[in-house]
Amino acid sequence: MLEAAVLENVRADEPLAAEEAFGPVALLARFSDFDDALGQVNDSRYGLPAGLFTNDLARTLRAWDELEVGGVIVGDVPSFRVDNMPYGGVKGSGIGREGVRYAIEEMTETRAGWISTKAKSPKGTLPP
Repeated sequence: MLEAAVLENVRADEPLAAEEAFGPVALLARFSDFDDALGQVNDSRYGLPAGLFTNDLARTLRAWDELEVGGVIVGDVPSFRVDNMPYGGVKGSGIGREGVRYAIEEMTETRAGWISTKAKSPKGTLPP
């Protein structure tokens, strides 16, 4: 078990900030305005879902349009998910999606098959 940690002023080139940290850690970063915040998110090689806390619908829609991430979750943490929603990332984080439908698609080979009832069999026509 790892104890949760909240860190601030971690340089963007430090591995903890530059790589995906799969553990109980949150990094606090300063930004000058909303444009700067969106830019910092997009500067990453990775793109797991982003959590956005705002009451401003215009900012919500702008984040949706501009962020290069696997999803934008407003008012909750970016790890929020339910089984029927596509959960996953883009860029270096982009290997498919999680969720029941996506798991089934990943483990299924889509194929087509058909039988023509007008085809001739070696002994005549096939029954209708």
